[in-house]
Amino acid sequence: MRCAFCKTTIKTHDRILRSDTCPRCGRDLHCCKQCKFYDTHAYNECREVSAERVVDKERANFCEYFLPRGSNRESVNPVTEARRALEALFKK
Repeated sequence: MRCAFCKTTIKTHDRILRSDTCPRCGRDLHCCKQCKFYDTHAYNECREVSAERVVDKERANFCEYFLPRGSNRESVNPVTEARRALEALFKK
């Protein structure tokens, strides 16, 4: 991913946690401005319609739909993911 504030390239292998910060500028990584769905022209500045509104787009938040900018993963619905995990567990 690339930091939206200082443009530093950051290598990430796991999920980005709420407490993670950019090693160069120290800004929060799990914030709206670092997210794939951030769009200043969209309603609430977010293209993920199911996401809750976040007022401060530059501070860390608990959004479940967060995907780092540049990520090739698709939006993940937590309910669908949980159902898929349960079905795999019980071999449905």
